[in-house]
Amino acid sequence: MAGRPDLILASASPRRLALLNQIGIEPEHLVPAHVDETPEKGELPRKLAQRLADLKALTAQHKASIAGFGSNTMVLAADTVVAVGRRILPKAETMEEASECLRLLSGRAHRVYTGVTLITPSGARRHRLVETRIRFKRLSSKEMEAYLASAEWRDKAGGYAIQGIAGAFVVKLVGSYSAVVGLPLHETTQLLAGEGYPVHFNWLNQSSLSGV
Repeated sequence: MAGRPDLILASASPRRLALLNQIGIEPEHLVPAHVDETPEKGELPRKLAQRLADLKALTAQHKASIAGFGSNTMVLAADTVVAVGRRILPKAETMEEASECLRLLSGRAHRVYTGVTLITPSGARRHRLVETRIRFKRLSSKEMEAYLASAEWRDKAGGYAIQGIAGAFVVKLVGSYSAVVGLPLHETTQLLAGEGYPVHFNWLNQSSLSGV
C-alpha cells in the first residue's frame, strides 16, 4: 500500500508557501510553473483564474514526472486574478501599469478571483474557485505617488499586495483574505483533506512544539 503522497506546490511564490506553512503544511517539493497568463479573447476573470490554476498544476506535474518524483504525488496550484467588472487587471510589471491599476481601483469596488487545482496521485483534478469583493478608499495623488515609489506593486495582480502597504487602502473586504494573498486556506484544506492528505497531522504536535 502506498504511503502518504508527497505534496508538490506548483509555485515559486513565497506568499503561497508561507500560507501553507501557516496551517502546518510543508510541501515536499516546490516546482514553479511558469505559464502564459494572457487571457483568451473574451475570457471572463473567473474562468481565467481557474484555467491558469489548471495549467500551472499540469505543467508542474509534467516537470515532476520528468524529474522522476514518482507517481505518489499531489500537485497543488493556484492563480489569482483581479478584475474591475469584466476588465482583467494585469500583473503590473511597469510603473505605468501599476499607476493605471491604482486609478481604476481608487474609490471603487473590485473582485479578486483565486482558482485552486489539486491533481491527485490517480491523476484526478479537483477544483475550487474563490471570489472576494474588496473596496479601496479614494486615493490621493500623494498616496498613489508614495505607493508607486515603494515598488511593492511589482509583479502583483492588480498592482497591489493586500498583505503589504496596500492593506491601508482597503475599507471593505467580503470573502477570503488568504485568497487575496494567493491561496484560500479553507478551500485548500478541504481539497487536501478530501483526498486523504494528513492536513491535521502537525496540528496534533503544536502544543509540544510551542512549549505549552
